[in-house]
Amino acid sequence: MLPMDMKLEVLVLPVSDVDRAKAFYERLGFRLDIDYVGSDTYRVIQFTPPGSEASIILGTGITNAPAGSVQKLHLVVTDIVAARDDLIARGVEVGEVFHDATGIFHHAGTEERVAGPAPQRASYGSFAEFSDPDGNGWVLQEITQKAPGR
Repeated sequence: MLPMDMKLEVLVLPVSDVDRAKAFYERLGFRLDIDYVGSDTYRVIQFTPPGSEASIILGTGITNAPAGSVQKLHLVVTDIVAARDDLIARGVEVGEVFHDATGIFHHAGTEERVAGPAPQRASYGSFAEFSDPDGNGWVLQEITQKAPGR
């Protein structure tokens, strides 16, 4: 049985150029928590997105996963249009806002995408995507009202 108060704390992102990735996440406005250099082959950088309890870690010697192999990490925002505009103003290339044809969660790929926010801007239904310099993929998801129990 799992403990009742288990929380997601950290996601590890594989990157090829640590300083380039650090500059990117600083530009996003993520809070720099740690930049620890243990040696030429070991460095740990931890960032926390604004308002988040979970963080990301990137660095050298912390994962064998290929750079850019993490996909579909969701960042929850209350206004997808404003969040997209803010990231673009920070120099980030962000795709257009879309919703899924089913009105539920987005499909893989682009086949079921419908341009623009979800009808009536329904919570959980609007998305926009961007990637870090290595290709690790992020998704903005608009949530204005959390589902019961969330």
